[in-house]
Amino acid sequence: MKTILDKRQLHLTILRLAHQLLENHVDLKDVVFIGLQPRGVQISKLIVESIAKLCPGEKIKYGILDITFYRDDVRRELRIANTTDINFSIEGKIVILIDDVLYTGRTIRAALDALQDFGRPQKVELCVLVDRRFNRELPIQPDYCGKSIDTAFSQKVKIEWDKEEVILY
Repeated sequence: MKTILDKRQLHLTILRLAHQLLENHVDLKDVVFIGLQPRGVQISKLIVESIAKLCPGEKIKYGILDITFYRDDVRRELRIANTTDINFSIEGKIVILIDDVLYTGRTIRAALDALQDFGRPQKVELCVLVDRRFNRELPIQPDYCGKSIDTAFSQKVKIEWDKEEVILY
């Protein structure tokens, strides 16, 4: 077990990601933020809260997306859906997908499929807290990344929210 980001580093990384998003998107009127269920929701809320503090009075469009039934890698077991809460159109918008860990890329592929049910975005960007660079199965790369790490296939990355740290098992 190894700590990848301690509490202080985690908070600084979230703030840095918020700043990077604002640097590239000065005007947020055509930008929407979407947290991916289940593990991307907590990190996306923290990033959006940071953006809201940096831009007081700015209307920020934020939703959460469940991709359970769009996955292509889980077919044998019964899946229970999470909540999707997107109460706005993404038609012609810049969509920022936010997730905790980018691993194989299959979650993001499923999210791209699921997004089509809400309109055709102008552009989709990906923001992740941790990028496990060398385990990708699909050609998907993050536009914004908190921390890139090299891992073995057998290792796991977990965000311990109660301790506010990222651990490599």
